[in-house]
Amino acid sequence: MDILTWLDGTQFWHWWILAAIFAGIEILAPGVFFIWLAAAAALTGFSALFIPGMGWEIEALIFAMLAVASVVFWRSYVKRNGNKDDPASTLNRRGEQLIGRIAVLSEPIQNGRGKARFDDTVWRVQGADLPAGTQIKVTGVDGAILKVEAAR
Repeated sequence: MDILTWLDGTQFWHWWILAAIFAGIEILAPGVFFIWLAAAAALTGFSALFIPGMGWEIEALIFAMLAVASVVFWRSYVKRNGNKDDPASTLNRRGEQLIGRIAVLSEPIQNGRGKARFDDTVWRVQGADLPAGTQIKVTGVDGAILKVEAAR
């Protein structure tokens, strides 16, 4: 049996097997790419199930259009919404992890510089002059120096 004969008798479950293969590749090498190809193959399988007798050319065209559409949709979604909740977005950038946190000044801010303790680390802070013991909120990071303001 040659490939054209096999393709001529393509059935819906062939697409589901391809979808399972793509999903398996995504599990082994995650990158959020093959899962969209798997979805396109599964949807192509459903279209072949509900519209029997489609030629392999039409099925391949449906798969190609769904694959491109799903990948383009995902990339535009990520670009538009970003990965704000992804903990890896601040991995190895400890200062950025502290933005929005409130602490108490351990040393006063004088001439724009002071120190505050966050968890088990004392950080240098920069902001308006404030006495020790004042609650501060981290508003930004400049290298290893936290930019702070008085907490309200």
